[in-house]
Amino acid sequence: MARLVSEHSLAGRSREPRLFPALISSIVSQQLSSKAAGTIMGRVLALVAPDGDLTPERVLAIEHEALRAAGLSNAKARYVLGLAEAVRSGELDLAPLPDMDDESVIIELTRMKGVGRWTAEMILLFSLARPDVLSTGDLGIRNAVKRLYGLDVAPTPEELQAIAESWRPHRSVAMLLLWESLDSAPTIRSGETLPAG
Repeated sequence: MARLVSEHSLAGRSREPRLFPALISSIVSQQLSSKAAGTIMGRVLALVAPDGDLTPERVLAIEHEALRAAGLSNAKARYVLGLAEAVRSGELDLAPLPDMDDESVIIELTRMKGVGRWTAEMILLFSLARPDVLSTGDLGIRNAVKRLYGLDVAPTPEELQAIAESWRPHRSVAMLLLWESLDSAPTIRSGETLPAG
């Protein structure tokens, strides 16, 4: 880790404190490279909220097929519309999330179709700026650890959990540095900047 700290900077990394846009961006980013996710999210924003004010009402005013044409898969278009409806109806109340502990945030968000643990962890990291997030299911992180530690194969989630114990209570910074080492950090479109850490 000391080597990564000396070789990489986290200065200028952005965060999105608005939870609804961050969730939409996280869904768009699932299983895509940072570059592809950024391109598609840019198209979604141009379609739905060219002024950057991405709200449930604006999302729901867009047809499923228009979201598909912007580059979303059929499933992701459904998830985005479903999330917008859940937030608008109050089925998912985002307001209490900043005051909840990490695991409670994950439980609350993963009730939504299309929001898995990885997506919820990205919200903890890039929106709520939690300091000790570890996403053991992230293949990029596991591959970065394989390379950094000279392992023959990428660690399993359980092995990564054990390796990362020494990074507490700053596992979020460790994850950002590991992504930097691969130049493949997930992106949540935003405005604010994360602390350099």
